[in-house]
Amino acid sequence: MNEKYYLEINDLKKYFPARQNFFGRSRSWLKAVDGVSFRLTRGETMGLVGESGCGKSTLGRLIINLLTPTGGEVLFEKQNIFQFTGEQKKEMRRKMQIIFQDPYGSLNPRMNIGEIIAEPLHIHNLARGNGVHRRVRELLDHVGLNPQHADRYPHEFSGGQRQRIGIARALAVEPELIICDEPVSALDVSIQSQVLNLLKDLQQELGLTYLFIAHGLNVVKHVSTTVGVMYLGKLVEITGGDELYRNPLHPYTKALLSAIPIPDPRLKRERVLLSGDVQSPIDPPPGCRFCARCPAAVEICSREEPILLEYSKGHHVACHLIGGDAR
Repeated sequence: MNEKYYLEINDLKKYFPARQNFFGRSRSWLKAVDGVSFRLTRGETMGLVGESGCGKSTLGRLIINLLTPTGGEVLFEKQNIFQFTGEQKKEMRRKMQIIFQDPYGSLNPRMNIGEIIAEPLHIHNLARGNGVHRRVRELLDHVGLNPQHADRYPHEFSGGQRQRIGIARALAVEPELIICDEPVSALDVSIQSQVLNLLKDLQQELGLTYLFIAHGLNVVKHVSTTVGVMYLGKLVEITGGDELYRNPLHPYTKALLSAIPIPDPRLKRERVLLSGDVQSPIDPPPGCRFCARCPAAVEICSREEPILLEYSKGHHVACHLIGGDAR
């Protein structure tokens, strides 16, 4: 393993049983994550984008060990997290936290926000007595909320404020890696930039590493140093953020970029419209999973699955049409 990598994902898979036979054995599998690999360095923000159902959130939950993988490994600080037991797993949970997509459903309505933020402090025995109250108020102030509102309940806050509470809860245990699972998709556009700026400020101040999951490339454009594009359980392209926006290679990436609105009415961008149906992730057929919707597909695309290969330095793409593989 390369010493510089902080997190390594190697051939990670997660299959869910879709149909069973008379004896209760699975006859087919929904391949939510199917052989994903990438690397993350300390202090980096990797954006992970793709449409609903492509496996982004499942991948995030696998990385933080909330789901048991079907195959592959997650190496965190050179150790496979799926081999952790007991205290090792508890210590890993402290170093790796998650911010959930839904700021309404991720907070317990029966607990006030002081209790919500204090809960991880109690679990990991990080503070006691008055120290808990001080830490809770410090965290609320850190995310831009009034510390005097610790006794209020989640329903008394707006969506943006609830997401700040979720961020404060994640920060309570002083993590190193945070999985941001679409943290702004449920918020108004006017609030999204505030939360994104808060996450950037916290990263610079605390030295955090982010895996930032989002639907579209426009959300991750200003926060990610590396961007990966997923389609039906597969990574189809991954490279540095600037390189991806300047030189997209995969047809699906080009389609996603063409959908980003330009704020200047004098400028026009040619829209790439996709036709055809999305293939089912249940026992997908051989070949490229984007083949049925790709405007440039050729014969090999329907029979051979493309491999994620390095096209240029740091720019990986899984496409037969790149690098002269089409035949």
